[in-house]
Amino acid sequence: MSESNYLVVGGSSGIGLEIVNQLSGRSDNVTVLSRSRGQLANTDGVEHIALDVTKDDLDSISLPDVIDGMAYCPGTIRLKPFRRLGSDDLLEDLQVNYLGAVRTIQACLTRLRKAPQGGSVVLFSTVAVQTGMPFHASIAGAKGAVEGLTRSLAAELAPHIRFNAIAPSLTDTPLAQDLLASPDKQKAAAERHPLKRVGSPAEVARLAVGLLSDDYGWMTGQVIAIDGGMGSVRTFR
Repeated sequence: MSESNYLVVGGSSGIGLEIVNQLSGRSDNVTVLSRSRGQLANTDGVEHIALDVTKDDLDSISLPDVIDGMAYCPGTIRLKPFRRLGSDDLLEDLQVNYLGAVRTIQACLTRLRKAPQGGSVVLFSTVAVQTGMPFHASIAGAKGAVEGLTRSLAAELAPHIRFNAIAPSLTDTPLAQDLLASPDKQKAAAERHPLKRVGSPAEVARLAVGLLSDDYGWMTGQVIAIDGGMGSVRTFR
C-alpha cells in the first residue's frame, strides 16, 4: 500500500496533534501547519511549517504536489453574554474557525483533486450549533458557517473531494483548559453529558482519521456528532 500525504492545520496541540500522531503511526506522510511546534515532537514522516493561516500567504509555502486528505483543526472557545460581544470578538471567531478554513481549502484544491482515490477534507464544528447553549452565540455562529461550508463544498466538488465535519462537545484539550481547570469544573462538565464524562482528543481523532482515509470513502456532506450524547440524549431519573 502506497503512503498517503496528509495536511493537518493546527496539528501541534489537542485534537490536531492526536490526528498527526495517529496518521504518522500508520506510516503516512504528514505536513503540519501551525504558528508554533507546540507539543509536536520530531517524528519521522512529519514536517512542520510555521504559519498563521488567518494571516500568512499560503501560496508561498512548499506543500506536497498531491494531498490525499486535509484536517482543519484551529478553533476558539469564546463564551460571553451576547450583550458583551463586540465586533472584534465575532470577527476573530470567524477568522479562526471559518475564513482560515476557506483560505486553506482554496490553496489546496488542486492538490486535493490529484489524490488517486479522491481527496478528503475534515472540518470541525461544535455541538453548540445544533443544540442551543447560553453564551455560545459567537462560536456557534462561526461554526454554523463551517457546517454550511461543509455541505456546500461537498456538493460543488463531488466526486473529486469529500467534505465532512465533526461536531464534538467539550474535549480535554489545551483549548478547554479554563473550563476544566479544577476538580469541581471537571465534575460539572462531566455531569452535563449523558455519558458522564468529557471527550478525549484520541477519540475524536480516530473519527477524523477514518474520515480522511478510504475507511469512510462513501461519506460526504455530513456533520457527525461525537459529544457524549449531549446533542441528542436526555437522561431522566
